[in-house]
Amino acid sequence: MIKYELRCAEGHGFEAWFRNGDAFESQAAAAEISCPHCGDRQVAKAPMAPSIAKSRGREAVPVVSAGAPQATGAGVPADPADAARRKEAMEILAELRRKVEENCDYVGDRFAEEARRIHYGETDARGIYGETSETEARELAEEGVSFSRIPWVPRSDA
Repeated sequence: MIKYELRCAEGHGFEAWFRNGDAFESQAAAAEISCPHCGDRQVAKAPMAPSIAKSRGREAVPVVSAGAPQATGAGVPADPADAARRKEAMEILAELRRKVEENCDYVGDRFAEEARRIHYGETDARGIYGETSETEARELAEEGVSFSRIPWVPRSDA
């Protein structure tokens, strides 16, 4: 998995995770990525700070000055209202994740297979979640299999 800092045409910055660089490129080309702030689908990679490992066996951390303001583009500091909207959106997505995990079966990388089995009546209908490749997702859509993609926010410790 790879995390990219993204920016929409309106200048809103946000993070997104992808299976690999090609997954980002194909989703961006198909306008399948949208800004969580305004819904704009014209999205590009933003400049990112590199991750530097502190020492052997410890997690890599992004290199950012402790007092540096977060920018929304062109060196303009982030609007506090944007931060509040982002926080609210993240809380909603975290609640959505909690509901999905409570009410659906995790099928991992067998998502496409299980979704087809449900669609074609080979197994009982139920809510499922998991991962699938871009190719499999495209094939599911072409077959008329109903599914949705949701931003999967990390669990918070708070």
